Amino acid sequence: MVSVMKGHKVQGGAILPLAAISLVAILGMAALALDISNAHLEKTRLQNALDAAALSAAKVLDQTGSTALADSAGHTTFAANLAAPGNAGLGAAANDGDLTLALEYSSTLNPFVAGTTPANYVRAKVANYDVAEWFAPVLGFDDLAIAGTAVAGPSPSVKKACDIAPLMACGTPQEESPPDTTFGYSRGQVEQLKIGSGDSSEVGNGNFYLIRLDGSQGGADVRDAAAGEYDACLSSDGDSDIETEPGNTVGPFAQGINTRLGIYHGPVNPTDHPPDWFANHETYTEADYLNQEMPAYDLDWYESQYETVSPDQPPAGAPGRRILTMPVGNCDGLANGQDSVELLGFACFYMVDEMDHQGQAVFYGQFKDDCGSNGVPGPNPGAGPGPHIIQLYKDPDTFDS
Repeated sequence: MVSVMKGHKVQGGAILPLAAISLVAILGMAALALDISNAHLEKTRLQNALDAAALSAAKVLDQTGSTALADSAGHTTFAANLAAPGNAGLGAAANDGDLTLALEYSSTLNPFVAGTTPANYVRAKVANYDVAEWFAPVLGFDDLAIAGTAVAGPSPSVKKACDIAPLMACGTPQEESPPDTTFGYSRGQVEQLKIGSGDSSEVGNGNFYLIRLDGSQGGADVRDAAAGEYDACLSSDGDSDIETEPGNTVGPFAQGINTRLGIYHGPVNPTDHPPDWFANHETYTEADYLNQEMPAYDLDWYESQYETVSPDQPPAGAPGRRILTMPVGNCDGLANGQDSVELLGFACFYMVDEMDHQGQAVFYGQFKDDCGSNGVPGPNPGAGPGPHIIQLYKDPDTFDS
């Protein structure tokens, strides 16, 4: 009996150290799990900040073509995210110089080749962020470093556009268009944008019509849409049609569209409708058009101006206001008046001159290969010129995006 009791005492004495060791291991694993969980949370916060920085930089790059302006926008957005509530760890690391944002630019998405021009895509990355650790060093894990990257750039051409100007370009179906053209248009091609002509005309590229917008209530809505306030969308998926808009809305259209050049007549103002950063223009006449004269302030001039903008002193107004996103219709057989036209897609035009709504009520534009827009892109990345949105992409070179 005595010997049995002694055996129990020996076993009890052996279990206590094992229990203590197990408890330390369990507590250590729990503490390490807390550090790892915090690292995952910081990784998510860092990724969100990188996504926002890449999108911001890519949008400015798309509007201006300037990597300097894009750099400024990306860093400003990243800093704003790091200063947001909940990102104290990221902000502290940035202030201490332990977290640095790098922005890279590439003309192609895959491969992404930093430094190639013209730049279209932006990569925002943080190569190394040493997350704060509480318990990991005690267990021998003294380096919980994370990295992150985000890539943004233009989408495929939109199939649904949501910020269109309320006029339609007549075009050729893409499958019937000459090579290297979009709906029959070539970059830099000057077109006479006809609005409200009293005579029927032969239909083809270069004829333009006001369109009937969903929910439009007349001249006031046409004015607002021309100034850039049309929120509804048109889709070119399936059998979509455009309704042309007859009637006396040329004056309101001119009042709206001319705000883009800083010209204000009627119930419009620069606060609600700022001019483009670069609104220089000279009168462009029908004689100039017939003689194939290039405008004094043409599309090439316009794009070159954006390359000179200082990030510290941007011009007054808003970038990209002179670029119009317009639906393109198959106008075969259409004359003036109200009609229904097949919607082929969307195109971009640079506004050359103010619209003179006297007489024939014409103004002039140059076809642009692509432009930023709002809407829903098509399914094939990199497919075709035309309006696009700026979106995030999976970084082709890493799993950290």
